[in-house]
Amino acid sequence: MKHSIVHSLTPVLLVGGGDCAPDQLGPLVRRAGAVVAADGGAEVLLSSGHFPDAVIGDMDSLSDAARARLPADRLHEISEQDSTDFDKCLRSIEAPLVWGAGFLGARLDHQLAAMTVLARHPDRRCVLIGAEDVVMLAPPRLSLDLEPGARFSLYPLGPVTGRSTGLRWNIDGLDFAPDRMTSTSNEVAAPRVDLWLDAPRMLLILPVAAFPELERALERSDARWPAPA
Repeated sequence: MKHSIVHSLTPVLLVGGGDCAPDQLGPLVRRAGAVVAADGGAEVLLSSGHFPDAVIGDMDSLSDAARARLPADRLHEISEQDSTDFDKCLRSIEAPLVWGAGFLGARLDHQLAAMTVLARHPDRRCVLIGAEDVVMLAPPRLSLDLEPGARFSLYPLGPVTGRSTGLRWNIDGLDFAPDRMTSTSNEVAAPRVDLWLDAPRMLLILPVAAFPELERALERSDARWPAPA
């Protein structure tokens, strides 16, 4: 059973210990309904002059100095070692959307682990925000107003099919799988892109400039994947 630590009616910012530009972090902090650190992500926030509302993880990356600066009731230790700190956080946050900063860039193995977590918790809407890209597990349906020519990449984490309109190469009739068919480096061909998918296994990868429109599109849509059985 999932136990939620953080509850918010507005988007929550979740900060990891990876690459996170201060000029990107500040605006997200100011807009967030709550700010959560994944273990060592607290160091990133503190060094930028921000305090997390909660720190969740196994606490093996949190220095004694950082711990001393944080109220004890904001520290939520989950000691099991079978999941990453990102996993521990995502399953512990109840919010309409989670913005994940500090999970893209830096180590490739950490990025792959984060994307696996997105697929493991398809009911938790989460957009990972990096210096160049935004990444999320695509919902069942999504409509986006994007500039023609913009990059629109789809990468399957398992077998999945779907339909689309507005792409240079629409995906109708294609059977996607990571060892067979992908749709990376696809391109927007019309002002509106519509996407339908049959399973929670497709990553949507867009330029970071598309983040505001992606956020608006998610607010407009109630299409969500159910929690895993």
